[in-house]
Amino acid sequence: MRPFAVALLLLLAVFGQCGTLAGKVNKHKPWIETSYHGVITENMDTVLLDPPLVALDKDAPVPYAGEICAFKIHGQEAPFEAEVLNRTSGEGVLRARGPIDCEQQKEYTFIIQAYDCGSGPTGAGWKKSHKAVVHIQVDDVNEFSPVFREPVYRATVTEGKIYDSILQVEAWDQDCSPQYSQICNYEIVTQDTPFAIDRNGNIRNTERLSFDKQQHYKILVTAYDCGQKRASESVPVHIDVKPVCKPGWQGWNNRVDYEPGTGSKQLFPKMHLETCDGPLSSVRAMVELQTSHIGKGCDRETYSEKSLQKLCGAASGSTDLLPAPSASTNWTASLLTDSGRDSDLIFRFDGRQAANIPERVVPQNLTDQFTIATWMKHGPSPGLRAEKETLLCNSDKTEMNRHHYSLYVHNCRLVFLLRRDFTQMDTFRPAEFHWKLEQICDKEWHYYVINVEFPAVTLFVDGVTYEPYLVTDDWPIHPSQIDVQLTVGACWQGGEVTTPRFTQYFRGSLSGLTIRPGKIETQKVISCLQACKEGLDINSLESLGKGIKFHFNPAQSVLVMEGDDLDSINTAMAKVSYINSRQFPTPGLRKLRVTTTVQCFGEDTCISIPDIKAVVMVLPPSEPRITIAGVERATWPASELRTPAGITLFKDIRIISTITKSDNAFSSGHRPGILEVMHNLDYCDVLVIGEELNPEHESLEIHHSSLLGKHLDATNSTSGISIYGVDSMAHYEQAIRQVRYRNWRPAGLSERRFRLSCSELNGRYTSNEFNLEIGVLHSSEPVEHVNHMAAESQYMRPVHHPLMVHTINSDHISGTPPAATVVIVMCIAALVVIVVLGIYRIHTTHQEAPKEDEEGGKEPEMDWDDSTLTITVNPMENISGSQSAGEIREEEEELEEEEEDDEDEEELAGDQTSGESEDSEEDEQTEVKGKVKGKLEWDPSTLPY
Repeated sequence: MRPFAVALLLLLAVFGQCGTLAGKVNKHKPWIETSYHGVITENMDTVLLDPPLVALDKDAPVPYAGEICAFKIHGQEAPFEAEVLNRTSGEGVLRARGPIDCEQQKEYTFIIQAYDCGSGPTGAGWKKSHKAVVHIQVDDVNEFSPVFREPVYRATVTEGKIYDSILQVEAWDQDCSPQYSQICNYEIVTQDTPFAIDRNGNIRNTERLSFDKQQHYKILVTAYDCGQKRASESVPVHIDVKPVCKPGWQGWNNRVDYEPGTGSKQLFPKMHLETCDGPLSSVRAMVELQTSHIGKGCDRETYSEKSLQKLCGAASGSTDLLPAPSASTNWTASLLTDSGRDSDLIFRFDGRQAANIPERVVPQNLTDQFTIATWMKHGPSPGLRAEKETLLCNSDKTEMNRHHYSLYVHNCRLVFLLRRDFTQMDTFRPAEFHWKLEQICDKEWHYYVINVEFPAVTLFVDGVTYEPYLVTDDWPIHPSQIDVQLTVGACWQGGEVTTPRFTQYFRGSLSGLTIRPGKIETQKVISCLQACKEGLDINSLESLGKGIKFHFNPAQSVLVMEGDDLDSINTAMAKVSYINSRQFPTPGLRKLRVTTTVQCFGEDTCISIPDIKAVVMVLPPSEPRITIAGVERATWPASELRTPAGITLFKDIRIISTITKSDNAFSSGHRPGILEVMHNLDYCDVLVIGEELNPEHESLEIHHSSLLGKHLDATNSTSGISIYGVDSMAHYEQAIRQVRYRNWRPAGLSERRFRLSCSELNGRYTSNEFNLEIGVLHSSEPVEHVNHMAAESQYMRPVHHPLMVHTINSDHISGTPPAATVVIVMCIAALVVIVVLGIYRIHTTHQEAPKEDEEGGKEPEMDWDDSTLTITVNPMENISGSQSAGEIREEEEELEEEEEDDEDEEELAGDQTSGESEDSEEDEQTEVKGKVKGKLEWDPSTLPY
């Protein structure tokens, strides 16, 4: 045991001594440089460091303690790792853990330390070096091509100029280094072009360009980076050549088509003002719509004056002094009319025509309040010393030459003369009222209204009030027995001359000259009567900029816009529109004119803008076809004509209006063809065909209550009845159905014929002439049809009255009478036979005939009480073709049996038919030619008196 213990002790001593020696050997830390600079090329993995990565240890050559086992990197999560190449020499290498992209990061900085191997193989007791900073720069590779910043470039040049730079193109490169990311050169790829490009991408023209030679150029441009890598795609450059800049409006059309019923249409939707880069301070544009050649100055409603006044709510009682020529208004027949004005009734006076107004037409009771109104178009009077031109004059008819009242023009002044009659106050009173206005001689249409509230007189011109600038007084006119004469177009001089004649002729045009005694016109009515239905408009007023000022004239034919910003003016002008609110406007051209003034800073005007001249073409509207349909023949018992109510002529009348539309006028869901439309009418006339009405025993009537609640009025005469006023077709239908005919002595009347026609826009569109024939049934005549109202005409069909357009379906038209009509007619025929046979029983005797002859005009009808009536046969009378009393009794029995058999048919006839039969039995008794040719006589003893 003793040797083994000795060996063990020796071994422990050796290991302890070795441990002590090792602790003493690894007593130094590794050493490295304090900083390193490295370079790595992108997409490579090895870093070239300066100085190289080497660690030293003073413990060398002691194993482990003098060796380097590792390099460790700290911070920024650097994508690198360090590897020991030689433990003894301490050499190492720095590598990238993955691909390095310069475009993502160009530089890296991190900390590195070296570690020795410690005191033994286990690495125990290792020591580390101090920290060294490593800075690595990534070298770029020219992997990307240049790319242009825009997909396409555009520029505009003015012809005849040499530009230093028309535009600049710009390319860029994604590479990270200045060498490869910078663009060093540009090149024009397209050959033979008058353009050049420099290293900065500026394109210039090498020669003067001509708009007439070529208006557009397209060139291709490429780019190179400093590594001489070319752009993958060339960029197109478009260069437009424009003519030498001329200030003015651009982008407008010289014609704008307007389709009726489309509302407001923009006139200049793409127009803009070119100012050639002038320094503007304000722009003023005036748009003028010239419509003086349309109607009376613009597109107005062309209804008659009476219809317009009714439509506008004017007071009734006005007298039309210039009506359309007719049998009852023939004083205008000799005057010149201006045709082709779309149903406008215009009279043209050339200084040689005048008209005397009949005394029956002249208002006789002008009070202190009355109104004179007219449309007038007048120009300067010829000659150095202009004469008076009289529109309206009321003067002495004979003996003297006093003017009681007149309206005339003198030296472009409008003068109204009013000489009042002598009263208890024999003093000077206002007599002449003068107005001096530009409108009087501007050769344009204007609406003049003179409201007289004596002693004050007010003039309205196109709805604007004007007070007289001069009022002169005169003595009243003393009363006399001299008749007066009212004239239009001149003044009548009946006294103080050898031959009475017209003087002071008018030269110009007049229309709608009216005078209304007792009342003056209101401003609202005057504005309505002269209102234009077409004019200029602005779409979306609220969208105009705050810097835009605008205003219209009263007729909306002139629009003025002002602004200090060019873009705002362009936007505002694009909203200017034309509108025509008439359902059937007057077709044709309307001239447009735009006048522009540009003001520059510190100057009144600096740029001259040419005027724009364009036209609005109002297309013809689809013309309506007005059709009147109904029963064209009816038969009435004479007894109905004698009733206070008379008979209704047009009980089932229908008025429809249709237009024809083409294929392109229809949207989906509508087929082309005929459409029914709703619009107004302005008059319907019922005329008597043949002899005029005899007012002693017949008349045409319409009750005033039938017109209440409608814009309608009516006048009648022996030639017929006229219903007028602007109102719907439905209201006209209702009124026409109330027209009644009466004849309280129809004995000699077999038929009467009437004609109905209607108009829209004062005759511009007229209906068909609907003829109605009324047959008069006397009691001795056989009847086939007493009442035709149940039989519908083949042209008649229901009319849908809502204000909408729909397609007419011909399947609705039917001419087949209902079966009930046949039954009614058969019943009526049977009842008439019964009536004729019944009359036989109460036939008057020949003794009563002389009395009836003496009564003459009386009708052969009397209301007998046949309850006590006895028919007696005189046996002393000779009866040719003898017939016994027994045979007569047999016929009476047969009559009674027939009456019993026909009772059921009487009940089927209805109340209306029964009523007609009773009237025929009571009012229309006729002579009966029966089998008995002898004479019957009354038994006077049984007749009550």
